[in-house]
Amino acid sequence: MRFMYIVTSSQPPRPPTPALMEAMGKLAEREIKAGRMIDTGGLLPVAMGAQVRITDGKLNVIDGPFVETKEMIGGYAIFELRSKEEAVAAAVEFMQLHKEHMPGWDGTCEVRPFATPGVDGACQVDVSALA
Repeated sequence: MRFMYIVTSSQPPRPPTPALMEAMGKLAEREIKAGRMIDTGGLLPVAMGAQVRITDGKLNVIDGPFVETKEMIGGYAIFELRSKEEAVAAAVEFMQLHKEHMPGWDGTCEVRPFATPGVDGACQVDVSALA
């Protein structure tokens, strides 16, 4: 199963410590070599981004920063793992690195399975409804 980890924090953005970067680099190298980690990355500040919204049937593009942002997505990772339990265990290990190397930082690592069309009912279209 493929999982995405989404790391968020409600604290003001600050760069990871060198110790955290080194620890995450070692973890990523191990997981990539094992064939479990597919992709990972940090995200630049919301001031550099944009949102494309549909509100009341109208499409709008809004440049960052976004006033209503309460939690910032700081990064993500994509893994190929056997189960949700394995995905949660790996996320606990990842967040433990933050606890050890960035004291005082509060955040969340959300673990979300990818939808697999035809396997878990995701993204399926009822063609009889289209007729």
